[in-house]
Amino acid sequence: MTTALIDEATESLVISGDGVRPAGADLIGPRARVAARITGGGKTWKATFPLRAARWGGPELPLPAGDYELRIGGADLDGLDLDGLVIAPTVLSGVRLAVSGATVHIGAPVDPVYETPEGQSTLEERYVAQAGGTENAVFFESFYGRSVGCNPQAIDRALAAEAPGVRRYWSVVDLSVVVPDGAVAVVEGSPEWWRARAAARLLVVNDWLRRRFARKTGQKVLQTWHGTPLKRLALHRPGFDPRRMAAVIKESRRWDVLLAQNSYSERILRKAYAFFGRPIWVEGYPRNDALVTGDPASIRSALGITAGERVLLYAPTWRDDRAEMVDFVDPAELARAADAVILVRGHSRTIDTGRDRSGARVIDVTGFPETAQLLLAADALITDYSSVMFDFSVTGKPMYFLVPDLDHYRGKLRGFYFDLAARAPGPLVRNQDELVAALGDAGHEKRYASRYAAWRAQFNTRDDGRAAERVVARILDQGYVTR
Repeated sequence: MTTALIDEATESLVISGDGVRPAGADLIGPRARVAARITGGGKTWKATFPLRAARWGGPELPLPAGDYELRIGGADLDGLDLDGLVIAPTVLSGVRLAVSGATVHIGAPVDPVYETPEGQSTLEERYVAQAGGTENAVFFESFYGRSVGCNPQAIDRALAAEAPGVRRYWSVVDLSVVVPDGAVAVVEGSPEWWRARAAARLLVVNDWLRRRFARKTGQKVLQTWHGTPLKRLALHRPGFDPRRMAAVIKESRRWDVLLAQNSYSERILRKAYAFFGRPIWVEGYPRNDALVTGDPASIRSALGITAGERVLLYAPTWRDDRAEMVDFVDPAELARAADAVILVRGHSRTIDTGRDRSGARVIDVTGFPETAQLLLAADALITDYSSVMFDFSVTGKPMYFLVPDLDHYRGKLRGFYFDLAARAPGPLVRNQDELVAALGDAGHEKRYASRYAAWRAQFNTRDDGRAAERVVARILDQGYVTR
């Protein structure tokens, strides 16, 4: 006989069974995995799964939300009936847990009553009626709450140093997302999230404002965006779609200020989002300050990479015609052929659509909170059409462009603002064999030196390590929040 229960005191899931003690037991999710502590033996045994874990050397936090596979193996499990396990949703301090057979669903700790259409409608109506900008606070959100990073995170750090009296809220999808010291995590969709979103005098976001948004007197929105564009955006995307055009214009009218990494981005973003008559701050990207001031050795240590290892970061962008990360690289084979550690970084839009890659000398860092730290730790970047190319060039380190679908992406899917093949500061390759050959080319950097210099002169002139400081100075000078 097999039973399941939740130990609320230790925030653990406990599975008990008859028969020989299993050799191991795991909960395996898209971006996290935990092993059980197994006790007993002989006639009965017990597997205790912690529902909290430390990731990337950080604090112990609740597991990320998602569906986890329950695996109990290595023993005679004739008496194990996983299909008979059922635990109704139970809210703990950090997660909402439900068990159905071999699937364990972990959700954010939002009371289920608020997740019904009626519950969310009630909270939205309360939010719309609430007075805005009543609190000397900033509401931060990065990539829809899936991480705490990018430009909002860098601005948070600079604001905390310059104006420690300002309250800082962070929108997160669940409590597995680490927020900066002194900040307050608010789980999306919770009553606290709706209240903080209305009360804060300033919203700092790097993507579209989701759910129902009501512009409130006394509240400002700083849209930092999240990359210098190679691929066409918003109103510039291929094909005429009236609904998309209306959505773009409606969204951009919510923003009071837009941040651009460089003058090239300023021109494109203003037209692509019809952002006319309002300011664009061209200050470099705060997220890139770390590429000038950070310490790669400490990041490598946190990732478990030994000194002297060659580190290659594979970071492709997402595709409009597929939900999962592209699989143009066999990371384990690349690690062997290039004699390097391979860091695999999926796009923020693919976090929920696959499992971490694995293999010898392969580290999947899709769930790692800050891309800039990965760029700092890497010796070279392998990308395709991702805006990460404009960030990595701050470091001056080599770049390689793996673009097997170049013709389709450029010609049909998105289109480009300029000819990547003519201006890229590194070689364009079509498959992994060509990539390995390029990685072994000793003359690569010299051959692309003039292109690289021209690239940095156009795109990185303001990425000097002080962008966040300048943005915060503007925020305070404008009176969006006060010291």
